[in-house]
Amino acid sequence: MTAVVGTGRGAGGTGRTMPRRALLSVSDKDGLVDLARGLAEAGVDLVSTGGTARALRDAGLAVREVAELTGFPEVMDGRVKTLHPKVHGGLLARRDDPGHMAAAEAHGIGMIDLLVVNLYPFAATVASGAGFADCVENIDVGGPAMIRAAAKNLDHVAVLTDPADYAAVLDEIGEGGIAAGTRLRLAQAAFAHTARYDAAIAGWLAGQRGDLLPATLTLAGRRVAALRYGENPHQQAALYDDGSGRPGAATARQAQGKALSYNNLMDADAALALAAEFDVPVAVVVKHANPCGVAVADDAAMAFAKARAADPVSAYGGIVAVNRPIDAALARQLAEGFLEVVIAPAMEPAAADLLAARSALRVLLTGAMPAPDPDRLVLRPLSGGFLAQTDDAERPDPARWSVATRQAPDAGQTRDLVFAQIVVKHVRSNAIVLARDGATVGIGAGQMSRVDAARIAIDKAASGAREAQELLSRAAGAVAASDAFFPFADGLELCAAAGVKAVIQPGGSKRDDEVIAAADRHGIALVTTGVRHFRH
Repeated sequence: MTAVVGTGRGAGGTGRTMPRRALLSVSDKDGLVDLARGLAEAGVDLVSTGGTARALRDAGLAVREVAELTGFPEVMDGRVKTLHPKVHGGLLARRDDPGHMAAAEAHGIGMIDLLVVNLYPFAATVASGAGFADCVENIDVGGPAMIRAAAKNLDHVAVLTDPADYAAVLDEIGEGGIAAGTRLRLAQAAFAHTARYDAAIAGWLAGQRGDLLPATLTLAGRRVAALRYGENPHQQAALYDDGSGRPGAATARQAQGKALSYNNLMDADAALALAAEFDVPVAVVVKHANPCGVAVADDAAMAFAKARAADPVSAYGGIVAVNRPIDAALARQLAEGFLEVVIAPAMEPAAADLLAARSALRVLLTGAMPAPDPDRLVLRPLSGGFLAQTDDAERPDPARWSVATRQAPDAGQTRDLVFAQIVVKHVRSNAIVLARDGATVGIGAGQMSRVDAARIAIDKAASGAREAQELLSRAAGAVAASDAFFPFADGLELCAAAGVKAVIQPGGSKRDDEVIAAADRHGIALVTTGVRHFRH
């Protein structure tokens, strides 16, 4: 029976409940023995199942099997063990309802006041590469049913699904009972726990059917951190983990620095996604969701030097991603100027020592790079709903390009066209990227017209040359990549006037012939890919 302390009724009141019987059945046994020992010392009767009962007995604790409580053995390889009225009646009975209590008395149903359950490791089983049958066997049925029953009866029952809550609940029991507000919080967490679990199963089954966009798309996330604010100080924000384990800003370990902001995380993830496109060492500098400098080189330190030099003004206060561990050489450069965040797969001890002096610099370590995944869904909110699409994992392939002009790109230009095509995919539309010798020299982003994007990229190339006291604009001899076709020849004419020698674009405009003719007049090599890379 539950002892109720205080006068409040329900989760909105002030009443505390003192558990007399607890049912424990967990896959994750972290903290289990300490919790059970604390409950036993508080006079709580322990009931358990299978492996959990064995773990408690091994720790010297007295525990009754669920089969003893129900008078019915575990059957069907444990598939049926807690699905019984003496379990669910004990969880669901309202202690303040005479009819409920009379039914419990008539059928010999004892009350269960505290439920401690976490579920079969379905997601971990899938992630391990297990076969279909093993994954199905790790779909928990009895666990979610008990969790939902206990959470529904939160006026009288507390439910624990997270070992992180064990100590606090033991403390409250020691203070006279589990508070109504705590039971409400635990009930919400319990329903969130089962919702996330079911979402993982539904998503996996959809994947088994090859259905990336099923009729019902179920999403769930676990809050990793509450953020100070969102994009602006008047907005609330939090960071959530989707459970996929994919390397990125959401799953990275923060090695040092101030607390991360919403914008830090957005920019860090954008930078990492671009860096992950390259097999060779690359450095990416992002500012306000757009790359402002990108470069490849023999090592990450050289790549960063080139990337920062591409647009040093915009790089100030930027976010940097590299696809190699941070070594001492790179760390020295990172420590020279003002940066907000650096994100990388790892960091060498010598580099950590050097960056420690820049205590405000946020350093995120992902452990690995996120591989391009054409099956990954990208979500965008709409008023009243959201859009879902597969990620743009298309990679440049010169073998599939068409040379539209009399002049074909040479080997060096082809390498730069591949590089520029990768970068432009990560620039907000309309986008133009100018590149030369494995580095961007000008980026035009987020413009309403493509000619304006071209003009900005060319201006960036010219201003970069002036900053470095170079005689010629950096656009001279560069290549240009456009995320979509040139609707008119004007954008290409601007590139030609700036000295661009090769252009890559999807093609498909009604005026392709005019654009190609302009390229031929200026001796530009123009290739078409047939693949658009809008990023709105």
